[in-house]
Amino acid sequence: MFKIFRCIVMRDLTLAMRRKTDILTTMFFFIIVVSLFPLGIGTDRETLQHIAPGVVWVAALLASMLALERLFASDYNDGTLEQMLLTPQPLTILVLGKVLAHWLLTGLPLVFIAPLVGLQYHLSIESIGVMMLALLVGTPVLSLIGAIGAALTLGLRGGGVLLSLLILPLYIPILIYGSGAVTASTIPGSELQAYFALLAAFFLLALIFSPLATAAGLRISVE
Repeated sequence: MFKIFRCIVMRDLTLAMRRKTDILTTMFFFIIVVSLFPLGIGTDRETLQHIAPGVVWVAALLASMLALERLFASDYNDGTLEQMLLTPQPLTILVLGKVLAHWLLTGLPLVFIAPLVGLQYHLSIESIGVMMLALLVGTPVLSLIGAIGAALTLGLRGGGVLLSLLILPLYIPILIYGSGAVTASTIPGSELQAYFALLAAFFLLALIFSPLATAAGLRISVE
């Protein structure tokens, strides 16, 4: 099963490298969104520090959603998905491989871009480190939850709008606690353990139940 998992991940990464515009679109969208707020609000240091956590997480959430509609669409259109459903390997392993590839292409780059965003919003080194760690824990949850919506809306006309309506309510807890951790890091004496404990709990729950729900959604969509 590990060989199949690795094969799926490498396959999706190889295909993505052939369509580099999809990867760059997500990164540039994130950079543009977080860069527009200082231009519109002003350069006041305290104001930028106050809005930075929310702006970064909303931008990360929207950037992650850009590629969700294409998560299973290409495999569905060319018949590859049907072949995956017929393989003897568990479908959950194949789903996890595709979700990991999606996160490596859309979530992980945002973690490395976070320091540049933090400097733009006058965040301290400690707050930037907290932001990177929160994104590292939280963005995989966005990909796991988004995979459920992508599977349920697969092949539907106007599926992108329906996908947003399905998963945005589920993203709200990650948005609250992810931005809350960064906000708490700017307040001296604040405890960060509770925020990261909740983010880790969300990640474990999503890691356990999301592949099962996504596999069921794919079977329903294909049938």
